[in-house]
Amino acid sequence: MHASYPNIEDKKKALERGVSPGGFIMIHGQRNGLGWLSPITQQFNWTNGCIALTNNEMDEFMALVKVGTPIEISW
Repeated sequence: MHASYPNIEDKKKALERGVSPGGFIMIHGQRNGLGWLSPITQQFNWTNGCIALTNNEMDEFMALVKVGTPIEISW
């Protein structure tokens, strides 16, 4: 599931801070065919900014969260 980030406000805040706003943020499961690795991959930050779930968690997430649900990204 793609997050609509960065928006105009996010880009403005990043410019004010002198940093890149990033982009292409997603909530996703494990790479195709590699779901069996999730007990290992979930121990590391391998997504470069995305939120990675196990494939089973992703199935549950998609069943519970509707497209258009606001997502807050903070740091």
